[in-house]
Amino acid sequence: MAERKTWVLVDGENIDATLGGSILGRRPQPDERPRWDRLLTFVAERWGNPAHGLFFLNASTNLPMPFVQALLALGYQPVPLSGAADEKIVDIGIQRTLRALADREGDVVLVSHDRDFVDDVARLVGDRRVGVLAFHEFRSAEFSGIRGLELFDLEYDARAFDAPLPRVRIIPIEEFDPADFLR
Repeated sequence: MAERKTWVLVDGENIDATLGGSILGRRPQPDERPRWDRLLTFVAERWGNPAHGLFFLNASTNLPMPFVQALLALGYQPVPLSGAADEKIVDIGIQRTLRALADREGDVVLVSHDRDFVDDVARLVGDRRVGVLAFHEFRSAEFSGIRGLELFDLEYDARAFDAPLPRVRIIPIEEFDPADFLR
């Protein structure tokens, strides 16, 4: 019997835009970007089966070969897509992949905040594990309404960053340590 897989679908544009526009307020420096390999490790350890990453890229104007080579070295399969300027190329690719996964075995983790994927993600929940990995405060609230969907935070759960980000986190009272604020 084949080992169960977890498919990790990464909307890198969405994560990068949220990190730069909503958290940092500027373009992220290379050392402020997620450590993408940690996402695969987190998912594999959390769910106990191999994580296979698909990293969707808009390659309509160019293909960033150094980044593609880095993704390959980290164990991701780059999915470089092209199309018209008015098309949401990455979203279309991820939506088609989510729909194709409905007919396949395996668990699924979406790395995005985008509400455009809510319906397709909801259709996958049932006999498999399905999750969304994003910054909690920027993830579409519609994901929270999907019963059985597991929600993870990029920074706090997956520990995808080398340094703390300037975020305001809601703290469960059982985790509250006043010493964190008395510095």
